[in-house]
Amino acid sequence: MQSLKAAGAALLAWAVAGWWWDAPMALMAPWTALFLVQSTIYRSLLSALQQLTVVVVGTLLAALAGVLTHNTVAAMALALPLTVLLGNYARFGTQGLYAPTAALFVLASGSYTGPDIAHRFLETLLGAVIGIGVNALVFPPVHSRRVRDLRAQLPLSSAELLHTVADGVAGGYDEEQARGWYDRAQRLTDVVTDLREARRWSDESYRVNPGLRLRRRAAPTPPTATWDFVWDQITEHIATTIRTLAEPARRPGLAPNARDALAALLRAAGDVCRSGEHTHIAGPCSPGDVEQVQDFRRSLARASAAHRRLTAACTGRHPGLASTTGGLLADTRRLLSALLRIAGPEAVLASGPFARRHADQSADG
Repeated sequence: MQSLKAAGAALLAWAVAGWWWDAPMALMAPWTALFLVQSTIYRSLLSALQQLTVVVVGTLLAALAGVLTHNTVAAMALALPLTVLLGNYARFGTQGLYAPTAALFVLASGSYTGPDIAHRFLETLLGAVIGIGVNALVFPPVHSRRVRDLRAQLPLSSAELLHTVADGVAGGYDEEQARGWYDRAQRLTDVVTDLREARRWSDESYRVNPGLRLRRRAAPTPPTATWDFVWDQITEHIATTIRTLAEPARRPGLAPNARDALAALLRAAGDVCRSGEHTHIAGPCSPGDVEQVQDFRRSLARASAAHRRLTAACTGRHPGLASTTGGLLADTRRLLSALLRIAGPEAVLASGPFARRHADQSADG
């Protein structure tokens, strides 16, 4: 779509410039319009400001070099190094390339008079107006789909990984399996990074976008950035827990009842993640979300109960294993504390006293 819009803007600019100035070979207007149909309207405006600046400076430098040397080759030797240096200035971004290009247009035409220079400036301005106008009025770009896709992927991938680890803990696993789990956990943190980048891109596409009020929202607005922060913590604690399980010293340190409790905890935590896909932070639930919220709370209660059994199995009858299993208990407690934040304080109050105790322990550090 962006390519078609850019081509259409260039053709429109060429037609308008040719009709207005009776100059069918005018290049500055379509050239400017072509490169100002950017991925967001805000980026189009920013690029227009940058391009107008570099085109004006590049054109003036080329005209000055032509007047001083009266020779095209000598003028190029004088103007091009200066415009290339200007184009490398970081504030101009990718638009800096057009400073030497504008200088080449002027020197190749061999016209340095005031009216000719003013004509080029007006062409550039016309192209900028047409490029921005086409981008803003013809299917204004809004980039929210990737945010929704990643937002849906993260809970499901987390749930799938936790269920896989739970099955492995219950049936026995080796070091190679644990390393594979940890690699998958690291990829979850990469998804969070991608989500942050996609949200920045989406937020930019909503800036100075006149077409937003004309759009029908096909999907609900994605949660705020607080959701990203919560899932950043969850994926980090999942990775930490799996790293603890991958350590050779941890595997023989779990008694059968502790292993069963850990498997139940991880499986319930996976159910919390899956239910949390439909649960918004600290927001009122629509009638269609009531069942998902109830599933979330039941899964959270099962995870809390399993953590209590794991604590009793590791410290009640086997005090000698405390040094081995203490890290695992702390990792899973932090994971549950992060899961509690998915649905806000309401989930803590509804999930029983053990869940509230986890929240208190997390607050105490």
